[in-house]
Amino acid sequence: MTGPGTPAPFWKRVLAPILDFLMVFFVGGNLIGMATGMNTPGGFNLQGWPAVLLFVLVAVYFYVGRRVTGGTLWDRFFGISRPQPTS
Repeated sequence: MTGPGTPAPFWKRVLAPILDFLMVFFVGGNLIGMATGMNTPGGFNLQGWPAVLLFVLVAVYFYVGRRVTGGTLWDRFFGISRPQPTS
């Protein structure tokens, strides 16, 4: 585990956003698919505004996770600290 002043290993900094994206895409896609009736036996098939809503959800997740809370779920799991912007 890294301390507060040392940067996280490269593999953690690469793997965390990939896992974040996959998590938000599949969980968000399935939830939006269930809410709009666009689930299929193999998953979800979003078209039109539900697809745009999923895109916005992913963007908001990363913005809030990185800028507001100081780290996304997988950043926190891997112990990656994100410096907060000063206001």
